[in-house]
Amino acid sequence: MKENVGGLDRFFRLAFGAVLIGFGTVFGLFAPWSYIVGGVLVATALIGFCPLYPMIGFSSCGADD
Repeated sequence: MKENVGGLDRFFRLAFGAVLIGFGTVFGLFAPWSYIVGGVLVATALIGFCPLYPMIGFSSCGADD
């Protein structure tokens, strides 16, 4: 797996994922979906790889080495 999630993308994934997980915890409405989507966003930010990006030919990392 080659890293394809860049710095700014990683930051927004972590932030939005944390908000979704918190939203599900506090409000309980749509909690399972909030946990699933938030967990996927946090996980992809932490590992630096998004499985959807290669399918569409995208990378938010800088220029290739």
